[in-house]
Amino acid sequence: QVQLVESGGGLVQAGGSLTLSCVGYGRIFSNYAMGWFRQAPGSARQFVAATSSNGGVTFYEDSVKGRFTIRRDNAKGMVYLQMDSLKSEDTAGYYCAVDRSPVLVKSEWIRPDGMNGIDWWGKGTLVTVSS
Repeated sequence: QVQLVESGGGLVQAGGSLTLSCVGYGRIFSNYAMGWFRQAPGSARQFVAATSSNGGVTFYEDSVKGRFTIRRDNAKGMVYLQMDSLKSEDTAGYYCAVDRSPVLVKSEWIRPDGMNGIDWWGKGTLVTVSS
């Protein structure tokens, strides 16, 4: 059974930092692209960042470029999201996601119709940024 478990969410002041973690169980996740989405109340789930299976390729949603960094530790089966210079608009539930492809296929993460091709999801961790 596949399970993705996120941690690291919490309350932080604007301008502060948080690091989210996600650990995967039930598969060899080093074989797959991993990443993060977020969902604010009343909004659709939004892509944030993703990385290829070896961590060599990453891409980010425009609003987080330069502030968020995704990295992974394949020995531990984990992916992280370092979030700096947080803004109130970053407040959301953050969800770990896995696409069963070793390479980063952007269309699996972002599509014009707002859908995606993600295979597995975590249950999320809440990030609240106070202004």
